[in-house]
Amino acid sequence: MKKAIIVSGCVGTGKSKIAKKISKEKNYKYVDITKLIKKYNLSEGYDKKRKSLIVDTKKLNKVLIGLIKNSKETLIIDGHLSHYLDKEYVKLCIITKCNLKELKRRLEKRGYSKSKIRENLDAEIFDTCRIEALERKHKVKIIYTSKN
Repeated sequence: MKKAIIVSGCVGTGKSKIAKKISKEKNYKYVDITKLIKKYNLSEGYDKKRKSLIVDTKKLNKVLIGLIKNSKETLIIDGHLSHYLDKEYVKLCIITKCNLKELKRRLEKRGYSKSKIRENLDAEIFDTCRIEALERKHKVKIIYTSKN
C-alpha cells in the first residue's frame, strides 16, 4: 500500500509552508485539501459564525484514499483535516505548532474575527490536532514554526 505524509495543525501554524518545503525537497507530489474540497464539492454548507466551509471528512477521506491508491509517487497532503485520514494510508503525520503570540499575530494579519482567533488559539492551547492524530494511531512528528 502506498502511503502519504500528512501535514496537519491548527489554522495559521505553518502547515502549507512546511508541506510545500518537504514536497520540493523530496520531490513528492503536493496536495492541498482546500483545493480538493472545492474541486470535488465536498462541502456540506457554510458556517456563517465561523466563516468557513462545513466538510464531510468521510467524503474527503474517500477522495484522498483514491489519490493515494492511484499515485505512483509519495503524496504530501496539506490541511488541518488531513489527520482524519485512516492510518493505513499514512506513513507520517506532521503536526505544526506555533507559540500563541506568533499565532495570534498571524491570524490577525489574515483579518480573522476575534472569535475565530480565540477558537484557533484554544485549539492550539488544547493541542487538538496532535491529540486527534494520536487517537487515530498516527506516527506523529511535531514541527515548531515560531520564529523565536
